[in-house]
Amino acid sequence: MTIDAPISTPVVDRLQATGYWNPLWDQLFEWDPEWTEQFVTMGTMSNRDGILSPKFVELLSIGIDASTTHLYAPGVRRHIRAALEIGVTRQEILAVLQLVSVLGIHSCNLGVPILAEELKAFEAESGQPTPMTKERQ
Repeated sequence: MTIDAPISTPVVDRLQATGYWNPLWDQLFEWDPEWTEQFVTMGTMSNRDGILSPKFVELLSIGIDASTTHLYAPGVRRHIRAALEIGVTRQEILAVLQLVSVLGIHSCNLGVPILAEELKAFEAESGQPTPMTKERQ
């Protein structure tokens, strides 16, 4: 049995030291530090290469972390704080939160047609109007 040399993880180390580390990644990092280092390196590229402005990166990060598909409160808090520290206004942050809130409409896009179908089927099978139909009569 050979003992592997420790893997260098400078990006992970920096994220952990600065508070940008997601503790949900601890187990993944323990099991596969090399892959985790590559993952966070890719995910932090826009912060390091200067192509996107720090303001844009923070606003985008707020939107990603606050979206209904992510809902990562520690990240939202961290990126809002960082955005405020670089001069982003409350109105700009609120606009981003309002923009990502529309992602939730997909629940209605899926659920409302199904509800309509089920109401129609219920009425057809039972011969009874649904409570909403009763209210309209």
